[in-house]
Amino acid sequence: MICYESCVISREKKMRKRVFSFFYTSAFLWVFWVSDLVKVTGNTEGDALNALKTNLLDPNSILQSWDPTLVNPCTWFHVTCNSDNSVTRVDLGNANLSGQLVPQLGQLPNLQYLELYSNNISGKIPEELGNLTNLVSLDLYLNRLTGGMPVTLGNLKKLRFLRLNNNSLSGTIPLSLTAVDSLQVLDLSHNQLTGDIPVNGSFTLFTPISFKDNPLNSQKVSPPPPLTPTPPASASGNRETGAIAGGVAAGAALLFAAPAIALVYWRRRKPQDHFFDVPAEEDPEVHLGQLKRFSLRELQVATDYFSNKNILGRGGFGKVYKGRLADGSLVAVKRLKEERTQGGELQFQTEVEMISMAVHRNLLRLRGFCMTPTERLLVYPYMANGSVASCLRDRPDSQSPLDWPIRKHIALGAARGLAYLHDHCDPKIIHRDVKAANILLDEEFEAVVGDFGLAKLMDYKDTHVTTAVRGTIGHIAPEYLSTGKSSEKTDVFGYGVMLLELITGQRAFDLARLANDDDVMLLDWVKGLLKDKKLESLVDADLQGNYVEEEVEQLIQVALLCTQGSPMERPKMSEVVRMLEGDGLAEKWEEWQKDEIYRQEFNHHTHHTNAGWIVDSTSNIAPDELSGPR
Repeated sequence: MICYESCVISREKKMRKRVFSFFYTSAFLWVFWVSDLVKVTGNTEGDALNALKTNLLDPNSILQSWDPTLVNPCTWFHVTCNSDNSVTRVDLGNANLSGQLVPQLGQLPNLQYLELYSNNISGKIPEELGNLTNLVSLDLYLNRLTGGMPVTLGNLKKLRFLRLNNNSLSGTIPLSLTAVDSLQVLDLSHNQLTGDIPVNGSFTLFTPISFKDNPLNSQKVSPPPPLTPTPPASASGNRETGAIAGGVAAGAALLFAAPAIALVYWRRRKPQDHFFDVPAEEDPEVHLGQLKRFSLRELQVATDYFSNKNILGRGGFGKVYKGRLADGSLVAVKRLKEERTQGGELQFQTEVEMISMAVHRNLLRLRGFCMTPTERLLVYPYMANGSVASCLRDRPDSQSPLDWPIRKHIALGAARGLAYLHDHCDPKIIHRDVKAANILLDEEFEAVVGDFGLAKLMDYKDTHVTTAVRGTIGHIAPEYLSTGKSSEKTDVFGYGVMLLELITGQRAFDLARLANDDDVMLLDWVKGLLKDKKLESLVDADLQGNYVEEEVEQLIQVALLCTQGSPMERPKMSEVVRMLEGDGLAEKWEEWQKDEIYRQEFNHHTHHTNAGWIVDSTSNIAPDELSGPR
């Protein structure tokens, strides 16, 4: 009996063991199969980017976070993904990378932005980039690329920005590019391209379009292919038929030759780097790409004769009106204050042409202008969501407040736009009035820097000293206020204050804060709260606590680095972009903290009891050095 029971128990144990072993093995095989499937399907994009990393030299360890063992690359720095964990953006501009591009880049089907400008990348542009059918912007300028332009670039039907300037590209410009109707910007300047400039399709509509410093047959334009002649009705055509055919042929030749003749005449009269498009229809206007010279009558009709009901905003340069053009498109018309100066017309036109060349997705694009003896008007696309300032403080009750992810995205977009003005415009453009009211938002809440076209253009070799300080109280850098001397670091200061506007929702200068015995200057008010460890008190109440505290701290750190009293200690906007992307902020902040502690000890201050996650840096700085007039 005992033996029988023990045998039964033994068999049951063996059975349970076999069942457990079966399920364990099945589970192991299932996990292995799923992981292998994920490796095959989900990690294709990661493998493609890892191939790029392997082929590049990275002396500054920018790509250190690119870990090939992860299932997807969405946690990597400088990589942005959509909600489906598919890569939509790669930002590696100004990263000091060298090496070559790889064909695997064509395996990123949802990629929209490929930013590899201002590096030392060599070799050819892979033909596989033509597989990126969702690509909106391809920026490979300021590298050492060689070889020809791939014909497959004509497959990118959504491409809006194509900048390949300042490389060593050779060969001809692919005719396939003329089929990309969405192109707004094409810059092929400073290469070794040869042959003719194609004009078929919409090629002549690019804005701006630049072929400067290329041996392109003396910049001549290739006419469209000749029309196939119609065969005669009979072998024995009479002289009248021949005369008519000859007249038609001569007329057609003159029709096709007229644009080229006009182009040659204009170039001899006034050499420029732009390409004029002469429309096929009977239109007396001549366009500079898509930059149009509007008539005053057009803009009067569009704005209902500058009616007060159409005013979108007022500023130091004039009023902005909402308008609707004859084609139905909405525009914003900036009516500048009149300034009668000798030669003002020429200066205005020159600055407008310079402004039109500053094209970036985070800059407000100039659509056209109007110039009369009494009027100066600039025409811009209408921004559906207004300005950051209006969304923070003056939005209608029906509009939801800006959530925290959108605010972070605005901060990064505005930084990219300013970095482009500082580092990629020649001469560089200093904004001199960076604030929330000048950061506009398009339909997708993408940040667009506005009003930069009204700033003074600075030559990169010279320091520009203005006779009058332009700017908004609370945003003005101390050195600009005291000396009138502006530089890109004055913009960095204004940007830092704008970050605090995004975080707090408050104005940079507000007398209403006096009612609570607070500082009227936003920067001083924020520093006071941080000194008292009241981080939660400064975050915009409209967020209702829906934010990531660590990310708020990081943005405040960037803001304080940008608003240091000494312009030499402030970061460049390109450095700000990298910090916002998660690269280098911790090191920069730790270095700044150590310097502040040293300064305080040197000046015999012993306020260390106030130090939390931030060291107080206001005790040894005169009030007027912090944030302008009081």
